[in-house]
Parts: sequence; C-alpha cells; structure tokens
Amino acid sequence: MEQQNTKLSIGEKIAYALGDASANIAWRGVSTFLLIFYTDVFGLAPAIAGLVLLVGRFTDGVSDILMGVVGDRTKSKHGHFRPWVLWTALPLGITLSLVFTAPDWSMQWKVAYAFITYIIFMVTYTANNLPYGSLMAVMTPDDKERTSLSSFRMVGAFAGGMLVQGALLSLVAYFGNIDPKVNVDKVAVQSYSVAITAPADYQKVKVSTTDGIATFVWADSVGVDGAQFTTSKHLAVSAGETYKFVVTGQDELKPEDISIIDQSRGYSHSIYLMSAVLVVALLITFRFTRERVQPPADQKTDIKNDLKDLVHNKPWIVLLFVGLLFNIYNNIKQGITVMYFSHYVHDQFLAATYMVCLMVASIGGAMLTTPLGNKLGKKNLFILALVTTGIINSFIAFCGPQDVSAIFAIGIASEVFAAFLPTLFFAMLGDAADYSEFVNGRRATGLVYAAGSFATKFGGGIAGAIIGAILGYFGYNGVDPSTYAAAQEGMVMLMSWVPAVIVVLGAAVMLIYPLSQDKQTEITVELERRRLEK
Repeated sequence: MEQQNTKLSIGEKIAYALGDASANIAWRGVSTFLLIFYTDVFGLAPAIAGLVLLVGRFTDGVSDILMGVVGDRTKSKHGHFRPWVLWTALPLGITLSLVFTAPDWSMQWKVAYAFITYIIFMVTYTANNLPYGSLMAVMTPDDKERTSLSSFRMVGAFAGGMLVQGALLSLVAYFGNIDPKVNVDKVAVQSYSVAITAPADYQKVKVSTTDGIATFVWADSVGVDGAQFTTSKHLAVSAGETYKFVVTGQDELKPEDISIIDQSRGYSHSIYLMSAVLVVALLITFRFTRERVQPPADQKTDIKNDLKDLVHNKPWIVLLFVGLLFNIYNNIKQGITVMYFSHYVHDQFLAATYMVCLMVASIGGAMLTTPLGNKLGKKNLFILALVTTGIINSFIAFCGPQDVSAIFAIGIASEVFAAFLPTLFFAMLGDAADYSEFVNGRRATGLVYAAGSFATKFGGGIAGAIIGAILGYFGYNGVDPSTYAAAQEGMVMLMSWVPAVIVVLGAAVMLIYPLSQDKQTEITVELERRRLEK
C-alpha cells in the first residue's frame, strides 16, 4: 500500500476555513448580540434571557453525543462528515434568522418563542458544526498538518467573526432607520429642542445621538424634580405624532446626528443578509474538501465500546474540561462587549471597532500558533496562552469610560493569546482521536469531536447565565435606561476579572494533559505504519 499524501493544498485549507467563517457568522452573532437583542429589543428580563441560553445549550449537549455517533456511522459517496456540511447549510441559515426575529406577542409567548427557536438553532448548529470539526481529523493523518489546518480554520473563524461583529451594528442602523422628520432648535449652550415625527407606527424604536453621548429628557419633564436623563429613549411611536425632547451634552447638534432606529427590524434584516453569506460559504467548504483518513478496516460498529473508549481517553477528558472553561471565558467577553460599550463607555458603535480590532489580533494569533506550537509543544503553548490572556484581560477593571485607548490596548493584547486556545484545542482533539486508535485499535472521530461542540455550546450557555445573573443582581433592565448606571459595576466585572479567573483555572487543569509533542509524534508514526501494513 502506498503512503497517503499527508499535505493539503492551500486551496483546500482555505475552503475548509470558509466553513468556520460561516459557523462564526452564526456563533459570534449569537454569542455577541443575542443577549442584548433578548433584553433590549425583545424585552426579556436578563435572568430569563440567561436561562434561555443555558437551557438551550445544555439540552443540546445530548445532541452533541448523538451527532458524533451518527457522523461516525454515516456512509455516502462524499464520506462520513462532508455530507452534513451540505445537508445543514440552508437549515442553519433559516434557524439563525428565526432566532433574531421578534414577533409582537405577549411576554409568555415571547419567552416560549425564544426557548423553541434557540433550541432548534442549537440542534441545527450541532448537526452542521460537529461534522465540520470532525472533518479536519480525517482530511490528513499528519498531526502537524492538522495544526496548520486548524490555524487556517481559526483565521476563517475570526474573519467570519470580524464580519458579523464589525458590520452588524451598522447594518442594524441601516435596515432599522425609520426615516422620520427631525427638527433641531438650539436653546442654550449644548442644549437643543428636538422634535421627531414618525412616518408610520412602530412598537419600539431607540432614539439617541449617533455618538451615544448626549442625554435625552422628555420636553415636558424639564425642571421636574427627579426627571431621568439618559443617553437614549426607547418608545413606541404612531404615524404623524410628534415627540419632543431636550437633548444636552453635545456641540452643534444637527438633525442627521439624531439616530432613530427600529432595532427589531434592523436586527432581523441584518441577520437575514448574514445568513445568506453563511449558506454560500458552507457550500464552498463542501465542494472543495475531501476525506482521506478512514477507521481501521476491521473495526466493527459498537456504540458501547466507542463510549467506553471515550471515557478512558485521558487526553479527551482533559480537553473537555479545559475547552469548557476557555469557552466560558470567551463567551462572557463576547456577550458583554456591546452592552459594556453601550452603557458604560456610552458609544455603542465603538463596540464594532473594538471587536474588529480584536478579530485582527485573533487572526495574527492564529497564524502564530503553528510555529509556536511546533517550537514549544501544543500543551506548553496552551498553558502559556491561558494564563497570559487571563492576566492581561483582568486589567480592564482599572479602566474608566474615558480610557478608550487603554481598553483597546488591553483587549487586543489579551486577544492575541486567546486566539491560540481554539486553534490548539481543535487540533488536539484530532490528537485525542489518534490516541484512542493507538491504544484501542478503534477510531470514533465524530464522538471525540463532540467534546469540542459540547464545550463550545455549553460554555456559552454557562457564560450567558453568569452574565444574566450578575446584571440581574445589579438591577439591569434592558428596556429601562434608568437602570443602566447602577449596573455599570457588573458590566466592568464581566468585562475583566470574572472571565479572567475562569480561564486561569483552565491552565491548572491543562497541567495534567498527558500528550507531550514527543509522545504525539510517536503515535503519528505508529498509526501510519499500521495503515501501510493493511
């Protein structure tokens, strides 16, 4: 038998990377924007929104295992895992769109709609992303080539994240603009009378200045003791009715500086567009990738033995717990960013710039992972990255809302090291699959990669619950701007030291990971020898 070609073309690596670009349009769209969509647009209480995220992702943990079993046993002319990338492309785009659609129902039905659509989305995401992740382990038997492929994958993932995190808020403003009539009259220094007349009925629009700094108060509340001054107003408007405010705190205010956005329509239409891009990217991944590594020819299908091998696979067990912890870390940061910039820094659109900068840093980090991993070993680099990203990120706690440069610098530095984590994690899951074949003579790639899917989604669910619980403790109500100031302390905690503590715990767990680079090289050589003998 001839030796397999272990090297992959650049074109195939790019095609594979587009699959995670697609996945991150969905995943980062949900992890970054769904909580604020649920609280500030859909009107759910923070604790309820956090519970939706937790229950949805915990329930989906069962589907991770099932999908791993199904993927290993799928037989088609396209392989075990590639067909699922094709079959689930359109359903994933549709379910993502449904999650960000806000029907005008009673609160009880809104809660039910949120639970149902989110759970369906998570199951569909599993059916797509778990086979996609498993595909990496069967495209090449070379563990170093898998690390390179994982780097390409993470560049694609961060590019997809950059697209959705950088463009979504601008798209929301574009699609949600209700184009009202706006009159602005100056009444004093940095004080303006603003009158807004809507062209149609809208259930809830957000009125603010484009920079988010100026404050609004109802015109008839001026001088009334206890009047609430806020950086925005959420209100229902009727066609032809005029709504008057006094706006203070900004020089030379003009009508075009007033932002009036129907956020429900803005989010929905923006996600519809992103979903179309998602589907196209997945179809490219399916078309231009191939499966090359097969289970041992004499391996018999046996779920009981597959599960037994899994629970005795120490590398897999360690990766499961470490993956859970660093995904909690990443999802807390992603889930609080928009809220932090909106209600603490008082500039929502600056959040998009911040997230794009972090994505650029992430791409740089992903590209550095392969050479650093080859030099230091994947385990050592993983531990270094866990500790360093957590310590750096904690410094955000010392930044005030005016310290924008420091917030950006800390976030970018932390993100370079955070980018090593998923890149190494998914490559090392392939190593865990090799380890199982090396020790047991059996290979269940899909089941091993279920750890990645479970850790990613359940970690995000725990993160959402943590965010909801802390914001709820500080009294945050997304549709009541008067609660924002009191919740700022919780937002700072969630942006800084809370996730940092969690990720440093991951470093302690990673210390017991048993596969050194020398051991992994031994496994790779031995498995290749066995395949050549068959």
